[in-house]
Amino acid sequence: MFEERDAKAPKQGEFWVARDHLPTGAAGTFYRKLDETLRNIGFAETVREVCRPAYRDVGAGGRPGIDPAVFFKMLMIGFFENLPSERAIASRCEDSLSLRAFLGYDLTESTPDHSSLSVIRTRLGGEVYQAALEIVLKALLEHKLLKGRHLGLDSSIIEANASLRELQHRNTEEDYWSYVKKLAAEAGIDPDDTKAVRRFDKKREGRKTSNEDWVNPHDPEAKVGRTKDGACDMVYKPEHLTDLDTGAIIRVEVRAGDAGDSEGLCERVMKGCEILARVCDDPQQEKVGQSLTTDEGYFSLEEVCALQCEGIRTIMGDPHAAKRREDKLCKFGRQTLRKARVAVQSKSGKALLRKRGEHIERSFAHVLDQGGMRRGTLRGTENLTKRLTAAALAYNLSLLMRKLFGFGTPKQWAAKASFLVFWLVKTVLGATRGFAKSIGAYLERMHGECRSLRNIYRIIGANGPSNCFSTGC
Repeated sequence: MFEERDAKAPKQGEFWVARDHLPTGAAGTFYRKLDETLRNIGFAETVREVCRPAYRDVGAGGRPGIDPAVFFKMLMIGFFENLPSERAIASRCEDSLSLRAFLGYDLTESTPDHSSLSVIRTRLGGEVYQAALEIVLKALLEHKLLKGRHLGLDSSIIEANASLRELQHRNTEEDYWSYVKKLAAEAGIDPDDTKAVRRFDKKREGRKTSNEDWVNPHDPEAKVGRTKDGACDMVYKPEHLTDLDTGAIIRVEVRAGDAGDSEGLCERVMKGCEILARVCDDPQQEKVGQSLTTDEGYFSLEEVCALQCEGIRTIMGDPHAAKRREDKLCKFGRQTLRKARVAVQSKSGKALLRKRGEHIERSFAHVLDQGGMRRGTLRGTENLTKRLTAAALAYNLSLLMRKLFGFGTPKQWAAKASFLVFWLVKTVLGATRGFAKSIGAYLERMHGECRSLRNIYRIIGANGPSNCFSTGC
């Protein structure tokens, strides 16, 4: 028997419920393993020590702040559950008993609100997020999942939390739609006909939406550009610096959508080498940062020259090799181009280029497409860089868990569990059918009654001998 429940008409129960009678939740298998991993690397204690300067003492007044370890755990949940916004993360943690147990909250306690997440994000600087990422990088180093010798760099696209319709001219502060309506009226088109104005805007001559002339007042750092599917929208440009030997993300940065890949390339790479020097305990950078592999978009003679002067081997194609006049360059410039050309055409260079496409594209797929970061819900490069750093932290944790437990995400755990169940069922059924088939063959040999044997096979669920059923007996 079972008790019927009607959601529209709940029954009136007792007014007071004892705390012991409330349901208790337990973290799922994946989050229990994740919590075990965080405890083993001492993540919570180290993060609390790093964030301590940003918190006041309880004796100074006010209620205690939210544990920074809980804050970073909630950002990890956003990555693993593909939640794009802080509001969605807070709502998911509030509803799930499993996630409450992972965060250390009882059913009678309130989980952090999305406004609290925003306050903590603003309070903590970007260096705190990077320090949290370095905690996981040190754990990867201990498990031989970080080498730091060969680095790869690439960028992708994040759709900004801004609209093209809200664009304003930088000088006149006229919005874009009013500007298009004025042009349509001058061309003899009714400005009140929205469809006609849109058709006119798409086909008018000299149509150009330049970032030098137009800006979104709600998100000035968002720029007009092409999204991943080729549409025109407001975008940002995320960038990953990755270890090509293991795929671990070393440093991330969100840049303006119109920023050139080669602008400040050497400076960004050297920041990544400084991180590796701290994590790998190599202050002289003798072992880390030996090579950098990128695509052609990052090639700049000045930047390549600066990287080679730092002792970094550059593996990137020259997009202007056919048109470049090397005879007009100085001797040092010709040597720089020759070194870059030899590195790209070498066997090791081609292998690193293949690794770049494998590891960096995989990191973008996990962090942006499956980690809720393809569509930005925050505004400004600083806020997006903080959120992207937290996603990179969770991505590196997934690499560590994949080596320790064989799965790095909830989906991988579910797939592994399903495979184990399938294998067990198949093994049991295979053994059962093999036993039934041997019994049937023995009875057939002893009695020779095919019609009776067919009934026996139907009862025990085994396939009978082919000669028996092919004769139609």
